[in-house]
Amino acid sequence: MAEEWTFLERVHRMLQEEQILPTPPEASVVDFKYPHELSKIIDVSLETEVPRTLDEAEELCRLVLKYSVKTGHRFFCNQLFGGCDPYGLAGSWITDALNTSQYTFEVGPVFTLIEDAVVRKCLDLFNFIEGDGIFSPGGSMSNMYAMILARFKLDPHFKTAGLFGAKPLVAFTSQDAHYSLKKAAHWMGIGLDNLEVVKSDDRGRMCPDALREAIERVKCEGRRPFFVNATAGTTVLGAFDDINKLADVCEETGLWLHLDACLGGTAILSKNHKSLLNGSERLNSLAWNPHKTLGAPLQCSILLVKEKNLLHKCNCANADYLFQQDKFYDISYDTGDKSFQCGRKVDAFKFWLMMKVRGVGDLGDKVDNSMAMSNYLTEQLRTRPGFRLVLEEFQYTNVCFWYIPKAMRGQEETSDWWNNLYKVAPLIKEKMVKKGSMMVGFTPLLHKGIGNFFRMVITCQPSFSRNDIDEFIVEIEQFGDSLNFPL
Repeated sequence: MAEEWTFLERVHRMLQEEQILPTPPEASVVDFKYPHELSKIIDVSLETEVPRTLDEAEELCRLVLKYSVKTGHRFFCNQLFGGCDPYGLAGSWITDALNTSQYTFEVGPVFTLIEDAVVRKCLDLFNFIEGDGIFSPGGSMSNMYAMILARFKLDPHFKTAGLFGAKPLVAFTSQDAHYSLKKAAHWMGIGLDNLEVVKSDDRGRMCPDALREAIERVKCEGRRPFFVNATAGTTVLGAFDDINKLADVCEETGLWLHLDACLGGTAILSKNHKSLLNGSERLNSLAWNPHKTLGAPLQCSILLVKEKNLLHKCNCANADYLFQQDKFYDISYDTGDKSFQCGRKVDAFKFWLMMKVRGVGDLGDKVDNSMAMSNYLTEQLRTRPGFRLVLEEFQYTNVCFWYIPKAMRGQEETSDWWNNLYKVAPLIKEKMVKKGSMMVGFTPLLHKGIGNFFRMVITCQPSFSRNDIDEFIVEIEQFGDSLNFPL
């Protein structure tokens, strides 16, 4: 019915009226309600089949918007992503409206060409001379793709015969790496006991010598090393492993080197900080999420592979109802068989539109601004009473710190004092969420013996200014000094 389609016009109006697009600085990040309260405000049950009017549908949508987190707010700094780029959002709307898949040129002619163009541009950015790539549903899946490719490259017979009777395969990752590597080891059937966790240094970077020792130990145990996961931009500290030093180890031992650059890969666009990714040409594969830092709409995740055609050889299943070999066009544009998926969203288009309209240079300027604001925040926290940095120097836009309330200053820093300090970040977080003014994450680093601290993440969308940073610091101070002691 034509009337049903007019609801989309209402949706666009609601997004503006409910301050979602864009979210002004004075708006709340969230109107927090506990689950039992929220379930009374919004009837989420599906127990009735009575049709709703358009007005009733609008009322429901407005409630959803009102009580959802406004990730486009300047002080939504809770995750590694924030607001989304308007051109990227436009691309997302267009692809959802067209509602097609990415697997064949037949059903996605323009989008097949666009994904190829984006992959080729990304290969060029990271100095992969040739190679291949694919968009996947998130960085965790991209990392798993890489591990599966490494196993296939080691021995293609694993695809047909499985792992039965083979020596245990062993993958290596750092203490500070993303937890998706654990899930990949589980899903692939190599087991968590065969994911070796390698020591990281005091800045969160994998230690090359510790990696070399771990590989030798695994060999002596009769197990078979095959894959190393390096990280560019660790989840908490934003640390960048030294690609060249790890590549030296992998070349000596014949192991596949993958880079989880889901967070830090965006530094490649920066004029001033791309050197963080020096050595990328020595990788076998790389994962990058432009939905982190850069502001492409979720989800937008790219896997790059140095060896051309390896994705297809590893993953093809030759479904003859979809990938017919006697089509009337060049079937090399039917890329779906190199994917683990069948149906696949057109994620490449939103990133392509961002690059096409803004240009890579403009996107790089946004990255440089985020880095500059992170440096400004670090300098302010270094000299401001009550703040203490977890690291003196940060490599990326994650800034980790403690706030020491006035009531705790000047005391002997005993274990009890530190245990109290570790309670401060969660209590401040509770206050900021209930007020709705900010959302900033906190986390411990248990493998380094460190309790809770704040992890402030500065992204490109929305763009930060020094005034924003100054307001953020004052807000943390006010929350912290309003805590009731003893904690």
